[in-house]
Amino acid sequence: MNISPVIGITTDYKEKENTYSKYPWFALRRHYSDCLYQFGCTPIILPITETIKNIDFLDGLLISGGDFDIDPKYYGENIQSDKIQTIKDRTKFELKILEKYFPYNKPILGICGGCQLLNIFFGGSLIQDIESFIEHEQPNPRNETSHEIILSDESNLKKFKDSPKIFVNSAHHQGIKKIGQNLTVDAYAPDNIIEAFHHNQHPLCMGVQWHPEFLITDFDKSIIKMFTDHAKNNV
Repeated sequence: MNISPVIGITTDYKEKENTYSKYPWFALRRHYSDCLYQFGCTPIILPITETIKNIDFLDGLLISGGDFDIDPKYYGENIQSDKIQTIKDRTKFELKILEKYFPYNKPILGICGGCQLLNIFFGGSLIQDIESFIEHEQPNPRNETSHEIILSDESNLKKFKDSPKIFVNSAHHQGIKKIGQNLTVDAYAPDNIIEAFHHNQHPLCMGVQWHPEFLITDFDKSIIKMFTDHAKNNV
């Protein structure tokens, strides 16, 4: 009997938006759950809660992106851009769940804002607004690739490189400034924005700045498969 690994996904959170409900609501793009299901996993949504107990049943954790920024106080800075939009409850919850889940040595994947949160969790910092000094975000739809990434010499992703150039999508106005402790850079953009990293003392804890959950390329599919394969090892 094959048992499908269970992967928890964090969600976005809205209080004052009237597009879905006039009351607080959670949000998650379907791509996050669909990409896990396609690779034989059971995705479950993790709503924001005050207490976090009994999460050891999760075989993997995915920290999703969303329409939010992390308060710069978490990396020792004040807000320096009027584009910063924080969701205090979400950030507080995700930092708590990372603190509790990381010691289990089960796979963790941070995507976009989740990548940034992982970097802060390990003591790194962020560029508060990339477009204040360079143009980075793509104008075309997010389900298309935009810019190239370059793999570092120490990259864990080199085994997935099947062409001279790798292109990814891009949807973020913030980026990594100082890389966190025990994190190794896997990829960066031609403009030197860090695009991926992994923790060098954990079986699989990695951050990806673009959105591989769209499964646009074989490279994206390989990243999601690597994450889900590690989750399957826990079943």
